[in-house]
Amino acid sequence: MPGLKVVFAGLLCLAAALGSDVGHATDWPQKPVRIIVPFPAGGSADGQARIVAQRFGKTFGQQFVVENRVGAGGALAVEAVVRAPADGYTLLWGIQPQIVVLPAMMDVRYDSQKDLVPISVLGTNPFVLVINSKLPVKSLKDFVSYVQGLDKPLPYGTSGVGSIAHLSMALFAERAKLNAIAVHYKGNAPALSDVLAGHIPAMFATLADALSQAQSLDLRIVAVTGQTRAGQLPDVPTIAESGYPDFSVVTWNGLMAPAGTPAVIVDKIAGELAQAVKDPDFAARVTKFGVDPLGNSPRAFAELIAAELPLWKKAVGIAGVNLKEK
Repeated sequence: MPGLKVVFAGLLCLAAALGSDVGHATDWPQKPVRIIVPFPAGGSADGQARIVAQRFGKTFGQQFVVENRVGAGGALAVEAVVRAPADGYTLLWGIQPQIVVLPAMMDVRYDSQKDLVPISVLGTNPFVLVINSKLPVKSLKDFVSYVQGLDKPLPYGTSGVGSIAHLSMALFAERAKLNAIAVHYKGNAPALSDVLAGHIPAMFATLADALSQAQSLDLRIVAVTGQTRAGQLPDVPTIAESGYPDFSVVTWNGLMAPAGTPAVIVDKIAGELAQAVKDPDFAARVTKFGVDPLGNSPRAFAELIAAELPLWKKAVGIAGVNLKEK
């Protein structure tokens, strides 16, 4: 009987400890929360994170601090979150390249599916195929015919080696049987400037950057890479509806947390983001970045990651970008 008393007492202590943890999770947040962004301040990802931080600060009554941590293509930011306590006070501004591209392209010290918990995607952002207006091209069909008729590879701009813009064009060129060669720039803006100037004929540009130049007579927007037309460009067809029904590429930004973060906290954050994207004022601020507001569930976010990992692994192989140690 004394042994049973010891076991019973141990179970009571365990139950009390678990109850205390659940209680703390339910009361979250009780102090400031960090949102670590893997890009410098001032960019699109940073801007979106700050909109969310401002909203959450008002909603939850605690400060949400955006911390920019750059290095190793954003991998250092992910590693910092993975090593942080799983208590809901350190979150990652999860961006597509760091979560589904870098693991296929280089050696990283994290597993996107095992070391992180998806919370919710703020929104998605398609690319648009832009060309210099001097090209004899009016549609995607024209573009494919034009490139296939060239006697040398078509040079296309990218925002950097292994960037989503680079890999997306490599995927499309493979799908459409185009002979094309990447010309890499340090960012989307300088590449787009060279398309405008006629130094390179085409590229996949971010929607936000393309919109900023949409009125230029030197630029023509041919197609959108998402599953549906962009609300900001309702007259521009998608690549899918232009003869390539299986082609769909978007970027995304969302919140993630270290593995083991209590489900009650994850659901609380996801629920608030889902409410936020329904707020017209909040959605309008996000849309200015060329983003389609989403606010999906943790499960849907996890399914998105699982579906994209093999896609971008294939793209990395097609583009021939492998920075892994031999």
